[in-house]
Amino acid sequence: MTEKHQLLIGGNGHQTVFMDAAMANRHGMVSGATGTGKTVTLQILAENFSKIGVPVFLADVKGDVSGLGKAAKPHPKIDERINTIGIEGYSMSPSPVVFWDLFKKNGHPLRTTVSEIGPLLLANLLNLNDTQTGILYSCFKLADDQGMLLLDLKDLRSLLIWMGDNRGELKSEYGNISTASLGAIQRGLLVLEEQGAEFLLGEPAIELQDLMSRDFSGRGVINILDASTLIQTSPRLYATFLLWLMSELFETLPEVGDAAKPKFVMFFDEAHLLFDDAPKVLVDKIEQVVRLIRSKGVGIYFVSQSPLDVPEEILGQLGLKIQHALRAFTPKDQKAVRTVAGTFRANPKLDTQQIITELGVGEALVSTLDEDGIPSQVERILIRPPESRIGPMNDAERAEQIERSPFRGRYEQDLDRESAYEMLIARAARADADAKLEEERLAIEEAELKRAKQSTRSRSSNRESPTEAFIKSAARSLGTQFGQRVLRGILGSILK
Repeated sequence: MTEKHQLLIGGNGHQTVFMDAAMANRHGMVSGATGTGKTVTLQILAENFSKIGVPVFLADVKGDVSGLGKAAKPHPKIDERINTIGIEGYSMSPSPVVFWDLFKKNGHPLRTTVSEIGPLLLANLLNLNDTQTGILYSCFKLADDQGMLLLDLKDLRSLLIWMGDNRGELKSEYGNISTASLGAIQRGLLVLEEQGAEFLLGEPAIELQDLMSRDFSGRGVINILDASTLIQTSPRLYATFLLWLMSELFETLPEVGDAAKPKFVMFFDEAHLLFDDAPKVLVDKIEQVVRLIRSKGVGIYFVSQSPLDVPEEILGQLGLKIQHALRAFTPKDQKAVRTVAGTFRANPKLDTQQIITELGVGEALVSTLDEDGIPSQVERILIRPPESRIGPMNDAERAEQIERSPFRGRYEQDLDRESAYEMLIARAARADADAKLEEERLAIEEAELKRAKQSTRSRSSNRESPTEAFIKSAARSLGTQFGQRVLRGILGSILK
């Protein structure tokens, strides 16, 4: 018989609210204004999944969820909440964590390649127009046709330069390649490099299975991406990486059907960055992946200030909804509150719209899915206290955690194998060598021609005696085959 897992979210003294783990791949949303308790809610959800053996990936955008790796400390407020909710078996314990960091400072390097990112996400990252996007697609197609790997930024830049130098020959197969569009793409790549894309794009690329591990006790490992610097320097780069990871999971993992729990869970903090200024074709792609990835056993959870930060088509697919307080100071805010209230299944005992603006820190309106996938009526609850520390690890604690990581040393050393850049350099070197040989051959021919002309002028300028003229006439009449070949050669040179 399949084991059922009920994950405690919180309660109100009269009722406790659980999430059915079998419904966890139906995704979810955690929203609320700054300072209302979203981070702690994210923390308890990650703990819940880890305890039932589900690996988790989350981005730490403020630097304050690393405390997941340390046990909570006793506090009167924790005791009070445990008693109010009626929690049994609460224990202060750490969760297994692994730290990752694109900039290699606060965790293991986390990289993928240009080829794996693909032209759609890269065009959005570079904010290209339709014409420039078309050229980028042509660049990737050309790389495939030529058998060239696009691993890092120098590969992409060198191939774009080569396309510009050979755009005439490429036009018939790959379309018009304007130098202006190539220049715009190259400038965008320079900006990306300044923002840190060189750290993301390269090898060794992350192995997805390394993000889906469990510890010796069977708990799911919580992978924490330090995004505090990344989200400040390049929000688009942050969003692009998360979207790539989601799409890569979708394309790689097998179908699992209905399962007792997810295979993997991702939390997208600052979710609005995934959709801000994104072209419709990308939003449509995200919607499709979110809709279908649950069949691969992956749960996606968006975290943002308002549910309206997520497109309506995606919001309608989310099973778990946890809404912390929203402020309604302006007519626009009030309209948003009405809209958010309308996303919940109504509870006749609650005025959802009014309560949204009255919730205290750590309080939330919650709706889950039952075992048949039917949304529950909205309930007002207190979020349970986490078993891990509220607040970040210090530098020494983080360094110790990284030192004990099972992935220590696996991704730290850069790898630069033969790819487009090296292949184009080798091709250019061969072309230079061939050009030099041709130049030398032409120089030799020119020298031989000059000597032949000088020899002809020398003979024609010499005065001959009657005896010499007779002897040479006889030689021409009786000349050997060798003499005839020389004569033809000289004439040929003169005629030319």
